[in-house]
Amino acid sequence: MNRSPLTVRAARWSARHPWRAITGWLVLVVAALAISAAMPVQQATDADFRVGQSGRADAMVAEAGLAGAPVETVLLTDDGARLDAATVDPVARDLRQGLAGVAGVASVADPVWSASRDAALVTIEMTGTDEDAADHVDGVTRVVDDVREAHDGVTVEQAGNASVGAAINERVGEDLASAELTSLPVTFAILLLAFGAVLAAGIPVLLAFGSVLLTVGLYAPLSQLVPDGGSTSNIVLLIGMAVGVDYSLLYLTREREERRRGLGTLDAVEAAARTAGHAVVVSGVAVVVAMSGLFLTRDAVFEALAVGAILVVLVSVAGSLTVLPAVLAKLGRFVDRPRVPLLWRVTDRMGTGAISGRLLRPVLRRPRASALVATAVLVGLAAPALGMRLHESTVEALPSDIAEVQAYLHVQDAFPGERPTLTVAATGDAAALEPALRDVASTAEARGLAAPGESSVEVAEDGRTALLRMAAPGGEGADVNDDAVRSLREDVLPEALPDASEWAVGGDVAESLDNRDHQAGALPWVVGFVLLFIMVMMGLAFRSLLLAGLTVVLNLLSVGAAFGVLQLVFGHSWADDLLGYTSPGYVVMWIPLFCFVVLVGLSMDYHVFVLSRFREELRAGRPYREAVEQSVRRTAAVVTSAAAVMISVFAVFASLSMLEMKQLGVGLSVAILIDATIVRLVLLPAVLLLAERGLGRLGTRRGSEPTAEAPEPVAVPIG
Repeated sequence: MNRSPLTVRAARWSARHPWRAITGWLVLVVAALAISAAMPVQQATDADFRVGQSGRADAMVAEAGLAGAPVETVLLTDDGARLDAATVDPVARDLRQGLAGVAGVASVADPVWSASRDAALVTIEMTGTDEDAADHVDGVTRVVDDVREAHDGVTVEQAGNASVGAAINERVGEDLASAELTSLPVTFAILLLAFGAVLAAGIPVLLAFGSVLLTVGLYAPLSQLVPDGGSTSNIVLLIGMAVGVDYSLLYLTREREERRRGLGTLDAVEAAARTAGHAVVVSGVAVVVAMSGLFLTRDAVFEALAVGAILVVLVSVAGSLTVLPAVLAKLGRFVDRPRVPLLWRVTDRMGTGAISGRLLRPVLRRPRASALVATAVLVGLAAPALGMRLHESTVEALPSDIAEVQAYLHVQDAFPGERPTLTVAATGDAAALEPALRDVASTAEARGLAAPGESSVEVAEDGRTALLRMAAPGGEGADVNDDAVRSLREDVLPEALPDASEWAVGGDVAESLDNRDHQAGALPWVVGFVLLFIMVMMGLAFRSLLLAGLTVVLNLLSVGAAFGVLQLVFGHSWADDLLGYTSPGYVVMWIPLFCFVVLVGLSMDYHVFVLSRFREELRAGRPYREAVEQSVRRTAAVVTSAAAVMISVFAVFASLSMLEMKQLGVGLSVAILIDATIVRLVLLPAVLLLAERGLGRLGTRRGSEPTAEAPEPVAVPIG
């Protein structure tokens, strides 16, 4: 006797012991919340972000004690009027007195006047490292706020790495709370339209949100091994709500369909576990495989995002296979209560696939033409991606309504000439290194590799390490800066420094260049890994190499189209007012890579669901052409509903204030829209029809999972 698949056995146990399964899930969620409250998430340190030669330079500087002290700056202005010492000195005195004894403050400098004497700058030197400054900056901010209130005639603004970072973290928290408050009711409304019943709409939302809470708690201890790079909680919410609702929706829809056939509650749950449950597992594995490709980047941010995303997907899969069957078994036919009048009848009609059937007819009549047109549209949308400009996020890309960001920009305006830094760290005989580094500075300035007159050399107390600081030849983002780093590394330093010395070029410019080169080097490996394993997984799941290859091609077309739209939106300024931002003219460089792995994983949900149904239809004895039609018709409603949920969740992120979240939200929502319409309703059925010779025997090949016979389309009201 064949043993039932794991999905069926899990559903059977949960359905027969519903209170145990439900209570166990609730206990896990509560325990996770307790863990997250007792164990804060470990944040990544500056050392975790070190990459390439600039990372080695940073480590050398830190070990030698040559890292500059973190500073906060306070800008004093008077609405454009000329300030004088009588106005500025009392403010500076109050700052100095207020900051005396504040933890983390080492010293407060005298005011420095701008060239036009319409602004003054007070520099506050902090103790310890940047992480220490972040821990103590709140005390500084409170004093600055008090001084601002005490001096109405002077505009007092604070800026610095620590204060800007704290303000951004606060804004991210506000955005996250806003996303939660917005996405939950919107998702519920979409599911209410899909099901026409309150309980059926609410169950996927509650289960998905529970999966997010459980994941947040579980990630807290894991973050001690893989620290959070700053965006993990956002990604957990983004992916968790999308896949959690998606998996529950697939399962719940199939269970309701089985009850329409006349099966009892337990039998319907088991049938759903055998079919939709298997599709959920395959889809979940696809997302996990795709996200695991991020580990190949060896990047702290990507590794943390991968851990969070993989964890929330696994939790969502487990919840849909255990607690969901328990809830369905306990509610029975009451899951379709209370029904919304009129809406129930509309959704009942849509569930038969009548609307999708009409949309599908042109594809069935002319599959070759349909495939060509759909491919042309996708290629046309993807074309702008060839001109995509990638760049690290800069301060200009941050929300301009954050006071600390405004202050930073005002400091740059009042005290121009600040340029990105170039540093050269070298170890060896300091007595020989110091004059050699001074010669390097002279050569760099003479060749236009550094700004003239702004170089300095410092020797560490250990007498073995020397540090050359220079100003980059161009402003932030200038190509000449990257050329300067390459020239220093390849030409100047190998000739100028003694052979016995160890050296590395670091600083702002080198870090940005190394990060870009690091990601560019990792990209082919990540893409190759994800596509190869998706192909292998699909080949094993459906026993068809042709189907596996088609899956890869469809994924590349939909991802390429999404990237093209991303460039059209953020590479230009026409959408600034629409999305509430000022276009920087580039896409933040980590977005495409992350979007790729997420989109490949998420698109597999619909792909596997449709193809699983297609195989069911073939195994039930339907003719090939009819099997294609029925597989698309019978899954169109749930695919559309699931896509609508994902799009709404991602669109919420597109409305947030952080540019990176906007770009991520737009890229993902557009990709899902393209995937659920052009790909699933046009290109996929057209390709299946054209590949009949290669896929015709798909229904005769037995996979590892039993399948239920595909029922005839019916529209019998439940209960």
